[in-house]
Amino acid sequence: QVQLVESGGGLVQPGGSLRLSCAASRSIFSIVTMGWYRQAPGKQREMVATITRRGSTNYADSVKGRFTISRDNAKNTVYLQMNSLKPEDTAVYYCNGEEVVLTTKINYWGQGTQVTVSS
Repeated sequence: QVQLVESGGGLVQPGGSLRLSCAASRSIFSIVTMGWYRQAPGKQREMVATITRRGSTNYADSVKGRFTISRDNAKNTVYLQMNSLKPEDTAVYYCNGEEVVLTTKINYWGQGTQVTVSS
């Protein structure tokens, strides 16, 4: 088991930046993929960005060039740097970790942090 705790959300003006952090309760070295997902009111949860243990990244088209995901295995933390924020980025952002134990995939989720982009 691992607990994930997000932080860094808040209210920001369009064009601004925020940095989200996701701290894990234990080593994330064994967690194959860490990621950030978001859910806006009335919409389904969607993938924002993922990063593998080896550092390979994947981004949603809507955030490419604006968001950067990174992970620090030594600090058990994953980050999401968000630049040039738009009102449509407003959502609850969730941290996710996918661990593979033998042949079973286990998904862990944080409680979410609110990001609001508004003038």
